[in-house]
Amino acid sequence: MVSTSISIQDPCESQNRRAFCFDYAYWSYSGFTRDHRGLYVPEEPGGRYADQNSVFQDLGEGILENALQGYNATLLAYGQTGSGKSYSMMGYGPNKGLVPKLCERLFQAIGEKQENRQFQVFFSMLEIYNEQVVDLLSRGSRAPGGLRVREEQQRGFYVEGLRTIPSESAPQVEQLMEQGTRTRTTAATHMNANSSRSHMLIILQLKQIFSKESITKQSNINLVDLAGSERQRSSGSEADRLKEGTAINLSLTTLGNVISALADVAMGKKVVHIPYRDSVLTKLLQSALGGNSRTVMIATLSPADICYEESLSTLRYAERAKRIQNRAVVNESPTERLVKELRAENARLLQRLSRMGQEGRRATDETKELRQLLTHNELQIRAIQTLWEQHLQEALKDWEQQYANITKERRMMQMHPYILNINEDAQLSGVVKLFIQEGEWAIGLCDSSQRSIYIKGLGIQERHAVFKNENRRVTLTPLSGSKVIVNGSAVYQTTELQHLDRLILGSNSTYLFVGYPSERGADDWSRYDYDYFQSELAAAEGIHLGESSAGSSQTDPSLLAVFYDYIKLMPMVAEANQMSQELSKGVEFKLEIKNLALSDSRGHDLQKDIVVRVTSRGSKQVWMWSKAKFVNRKFLMEEVYQQFQAEQSEDNRAEGLSAVTLPRDKDPFWDPVEPLLLGTAHLWLQSLAFRIPLEEQLEVFGSEGTEEAILQAQLVPCTSTGLPLGEDDILIDPSEVLGRRLDFQLVLDQCCGVRWIKEARNRGVQISFRLFDCSQPLYTPAVWHNINPLLDHRVHYAALHTSQRLLDYLQSSAVVLELWGLQEGCTHLSSCLDAVKMTTEGIFIIDESGPSEAAAADSELSGSIRAQQDLEELRSVNASLRKENQSLREQLTSAKNGGEGARGRSVRPSCDAEFARALKVFYHSMTSVRGQLQRLRRHRPSEESDLLGLRLFVDEQSRLLKDFSEQLEQSVSTLKQDVATIVRRKRERSGIWS
Repeated sequence: MVSTSISIQDPCESQNRRAFCFDYAYWSYSGFTRDHRGLYVPEEPGGRYADQNSVFQDLGEGILENALQGYNATLLAYGQTGSGKSYSMMGYGPNKGLVPKLCERLFQAIGEKQENRQFQVFFSMLEIYNEQVVDLLSRGSRAPGGLRVREEQQRGFYVEGLRTIPSESAPQVEQLMEQGTRTRTTAATHMNANSSRSHMLIILQLKQIFSKESITKQSNINLVDLAGSERQRSSGSEADRLKEGTAINLSLTTLGNVISALADVAMGKKVVHIPYRDSVLTKLLQSALGGNSRTVMIATLSPADICYEESLSTLRYAERAKRIQNRAVVNESPTERLVKELRAENARLLQRLSRMGQEGRRATDETKELRQLLTHNELQIRAIQTLWEQHLQEALKDWEQQYANITKERRMMQMHPYILNINEDAQLSGVVKLFIQEGEWAIGLCDSSQRSIYIKGLGIQERHAVFKNENRRVTLTPLSGSKVIVNGSAVYQTTELQHLDRLILGSNSTYLFVGYPSERGADDWSRYDYDYFQSELAAAEGIHLGESSAGSSQTDPSLLAVFYDYIKLMPMVAEANQMSQELSKGVEFKLEIKNLALSDSRGHDLQKDIVVRVTSRGSKQVWMWSKAKFVNRKFLMEEVYQQFQAEQSEDNRAEGLSAVTLPRDKDPFWDPVEPLLLGTAHLWLQSLAFRIPLEEQLEVFGSEGTEEAILQAQLVPCTSTGLPLGEDDILIDPSEVLGRRLDFQLVLDQCCGVRWIKEARNRGVQISFRLFDCSQPLYTPAVWHNINPLLDHRVHYAALHTSQRLLDYLQSSAVVLELWGLQEGCTHLSSCLDAVKMTTEGIFIIDESGPSEAAAADSELSGSIRAQQDLEELRSVNASLRKENQSLREQLTSAKNGGEGARGRSVRPSCDAEFARALKVFYHSMTSVRGQLQRLRRHRPSEESDLLGLRLFVDEQSRLLKDFSEQLEQSVSTLKQDVATIVRRKRERSGIWS
């Protein structure tokens, strides 16, 4: 950020850089400190950090001034969840945001301008979730389906039945916001909703009555905290047969369409239709977006590199919104305009009556009717004023009642321990306090008893658990069938609670236990946020922040994004499992880390991601859903769950929910079955560079490092007709094959102990593989119902003119063999041979570079760097042998004795064959060493190990390390001895080396 311009650079492509310019740009990520009042302020005077005051001075003062002048004003906050929308709008602690500051300044300005006008302020607060409008200030129960949005010619779109409360002071408004936040928290828990998926609107109606001028100015201030913008992108990021556009995402998508259409209009393009009516949000914001309002949009960004795509999307969105041009006008109240018109009519009538009286004429029936109408209007004006006073008195009573409740709550906090709600949205945390007084208190859905604590949420039982407060000690006892987690671990027996213990009741109702005042001290409770709870749960499952594969203590950046995704999805998976259980779906969801233990053909780690494994317990069918697909389906499950709950009576619900049956094509818990990637094995190709055959038993490892099967595979160097080569064909120097034809066969013999089929016999498997420059993978035929399936699959490859690129590939890469699981009802995987070049004999052609390219590669051979040090040593020995062979040829040419010539001819094949055998033994032994290294990397202690278990693990690890060291040392030593023996024999036979 420089002045008002922002530049953003792609972390994966440094050349990809974009710049944007806005009216204001604020940096609030770093460069701040906390003063004695708890306010965040710049570290240095004039620093780049923008505090809440500076943002309000630029934006809030302008909105306030517009409202006082009679204009409608709107403030929208748009951006990714966690990027600072709610902090900018509402603030946190002493760092108040735009909304509370605006209310303070509004009433301050009212106090300064009271002498020449009368002010009336009305406050409303609502939430839009799933295209339903919820009144956050309503006294009664929530209406099914939410409040209705209606349209009137003069008023435009409005919410029917929305409670509008007159307000006289900033503390009263602040109290109303707290009440709305409390309602929002409770609704979020009951509806199983997430605040990042809902829009919150605060509406301040300001009415200014100028008595002398007989003018009334009326303005609406709309303060809108939009849902997280990542919801708009994620729904379209992946194809899914069930679309989330049903409701959750409709408002944000429509808002984007409206802004784009209005931006096109501002640029002079012809736009036929602006889709205001397509969502509830855009209906209510129609005047704010493209009509009678002065509007400010705040776009919040995260500087994290993992948020690059979302930040770029937000910047583009704001850039389009900047082009929109509104035409705001000063508003006059329709009622006051009618009064003015009636008063003007009265003046004219009085003049007529005066003239009629002067002329001596009697009053007509018409004048009597007009007098009656004027009297009626005067009474109506008095009624309106009386109505305002009546509303004000009612609001004052509510405010006094709430103040009394707050006073009582604060007194209870100083007397008793309590549990405090923790929400994913920091604004909603700490709102609900449930006090645990002396004695026993049952917590759950049942609120019929006087000694019960009522909570509602997924997985909460009628009587879920019992708190017991005795002798200033609080214990928690889970009841049968209920789920209770304390500090990340499930508990099943009576547990004594300590101050700041973390409780999770049901699937995801999270609370912080606060002990007696004497226990509290000066602890910083703010660190126990929602992410802390989920990180604690993840740690209990063995998922730690930045755990590196090497076991180092430093954070592994590649795992950071995966870790945060994991803890974000954990509660969603718990909720999905609970809904599946209550709806009798028989489907289980489990988080997995994709590619956690897998690598590519060169052994480099693959990019990791979160997937959700979905298993049908009845049919044993399995699906793998991406993160985006699961989130989409989770919203659809919520719709099914809420609809089903609404249809159940309380009596039926007490007996338990029956199964929900939906058509397959609309059921979010089901999908058509597809083949699943079970795991991979690596068959290293280095032996082919020396034309040495290789036979391996490979362990197939799953995504998280579990052993899925054993695969028997071979690499067989062969002739063009498929006959295996002999030992005499082994190469000492791989460069000898450059420019020449290279044939070999990949043989897949058998899979043993396939875990996928052990779990369900009605399953099958296939193997896929792709070599070098082949664009499409090849698949083995499907084999079903066999734990040890016989594959007997052989593929012949040929490089007609071996290039340096292929040679480097063989020496440094492996062919990745993928094990695919088939299940009943899914189609087999088939090889696509359209883009593959084959001979008439069925040989697959690889490395299609021409002879000239091979020759060019050969000329650059001297400059290439070898990857392995032992190969360099072998090359130097080989050079010596070639030099000696050349000397022998010269001697043979000049030799007179034929016997000596015959002896010279026999030297090369015998020594080369011995050298080839030594190499073959070395590579086979190195394969064993590599397997031992893989076992070492996977060897980890059990999560439930005690001290004795850890000692046993250390002993076992030491033994494995010793075996690995001995195998490696023996392999290298054997090779050195063999080479030394071959060289010594060479000297003895030639008689020319000294």
